[in-house]
Amino acid sequence: MRLHPLTSLAVAGSTAVITTAAASWPLSVAVIAAAAGLSVAGGVARRMLPAVTVVLVPLVLSLLAMHGLFFPEGTTVLAQWGPARVTVEGLHFAFERASQVSAAVLVLLLWSFTTSVPDLVAALSTRGVHARFAFVVASTLTLLPAISSRLGRIRQAQEARGLVIRPGIVGRAGAFRWQAVPLVLSLVEEAGTRAAALQARGFGSSGPRTSYRDVPDPPAQRWARVVLLLAAVAAIAARLWQPTAGA
Repeated sequence: MRLHPLTSLAVAGSTAVITTAAASWPLSVAVIAAAAGLSVAGGVARRMLPAVTVVLVPLVLSLLAMHGLFFPEGTTVLAQWGPARVTVEGLHFAFERASQVSAAVLVLLLWSFTTSVPDLVAALSTRGVHARFAFVVASTLTLLPAISSRLGRIRQAQEARGLVIRPGIVGRAGAFRWQAVPLVLSLVEEAGTRAAALQARGFGSSGPRTSYRDVPDPPAQRWARVVLLLAAVAAIAARLWQPTAGA
C-alpha cells in the first residue's frame, strides 16, 4: 500500500522526535541503519549521499571539536594541547549527539527524496494550506535531488580554477569547504528565483482553487498519523518529566 505524503512525513517526523527525545545511541544507530537500508532499497542512496554529506559533515565535525576537545566534565584525558583536552567522556558525548542528529537528518532526507512532489502539493492544498506555501515547500524538496549533479559541476569548476583535491580523508575534508559554500549559495539563490516565479504566476493570490490531482488518503493512514503524533508528544513529555522525577 502506497503511503500518503503526510503519512510518510508523520513517520519521518515522529521517528526524528522520538530518537532525539530518547537520547540513546543504540536507538540512533538503529535508525541510521534502517534509513540507510531503506534508501538503498528505494534506489535513492546515491542521490542522497551528497545531501547527507553537505548537511552532516559540518555538524558532526563541529560536535567533535566542541565536545571532544572542550568537555568540562571529562576526567579521562587521552591527549591535551593547552586548554584543549581529548577526553573519553567528551568523545562519548559527542558520539551520542552526532548519532542523534544524524538519525534525525537521515530520516527527514529520506522522506524528501522519496516523496512525490505533485502528491505533496495536492495533499497540502486539499487540507487548506496556502497554495504558495505548499508550492514553495514542494519546490524546495526538488532542490535536494539536484545536489548531486550540482556538486559535481562545482567541483569541476573549482578544479579548473586550480583546486587540488589530495587523496585521503584529510585532503577531501580540506577541499569540502571550497565546494560546500558555492553549493549552499546556489541553492539559496535558486530558491529565491523559484519563489519570485511563483509569485509572478499568482500563487500568492487568495481565492478558491481547484486540484486536478487526487491523492487517496485511507482512514487507516489518518489514524496512523494521529498515533504517530501522540507517540512523538509522549516521547517529549517523558523526556521533560525524567529530570523532575529523578530530582
